[in-house]
Amino acid sequence: MTGNSNLRPYPTVSLYGVPFSKMNMGDTVKYLTKAVEEKKPHRVITGNPIMLMAAAESEEYQRIMETADLVVPDGSGVVWAARHVKQPVAERVAGFDLMHELLREGDKRGWGVYLLGTSQEILDEAHAKLKQQFPGVRFVGKRNGYFKDEDDAEVIAEIQAAKPDLLFVARSVANQEPWIAKHKEALGVPVMMGVGGSFDVISGKLKRAPAIFRKFGMEWLYRLLQEPKRYKRMLVLPQFAIKVVRDGEKVLKTR
Repeated sequence: MTGNSNLRPYPTVSLYGVPFSKMNMGDTVKYLTKAVEEKKPHRVITGNPIMLMAAAESEEYQRIMETADLVVPDGSGVVWAARHVKQPVAERVAGFDLMHELLREGDKRGWGVYLLGTSQEILDEAHAKLKQQFPGVRFVGKRNGYFKDEDDAEVIAEIQAAKPDLLFVARSVANQEPWIAKHKEALGVPVMMGVGGSFDVISGKLKRAPAIFRKFGMEWLYRLLQEPKRYKRMLVLPQFAIKVVRDGEKVLKTR
């Protein structure tokens, strides 16, 4: 697929050339359930302002964002930006929640799931908790995220052999989406999705922001209070807001 949102079977808003889905959570889950049923590989990005700013600095990252099969508005800053340019999305579709909705669907349908990323300790703890929460899901494999480029073929072969319906990848923003994009065809998984720090929260290492923080789009602040070392990364958020206001209608144009 190209970055042309007209080719997509769902409504989108193009923010700096990235086609964000306007679907709500329910419709997003239905769309991805169909992808699993049809065994058609889909690369899903949970898009946020940090990713959009990274794409502005890198043509390769921009291309990765533009060509994803589905980009959901994960960050509250994206929801705000779409509303600011009068092309609102239905709602914020948080990656953490989308992951759990897909697992809920997989629990009913006996889907196979592969977990890839983070440290072995966090991965094992997250795996154990998810197995308990979703007993109907077949957890067909797991591997930590500490592997090098030369290990890619081995990792891909493991995933191919496991034949999952869902692949959740928890690595850094810098290599999570590029890795999935590079190996999409070889992996051939119906739904491949980067989930960032979700395994940290599931394992109990980090706490998710309380509902009141999420309601007012302040999840980033709660995360910052837990991990002060992320402050430099969080400086991107006000920079993004200033850029959107300054750019006006240019936000809707492709690069």
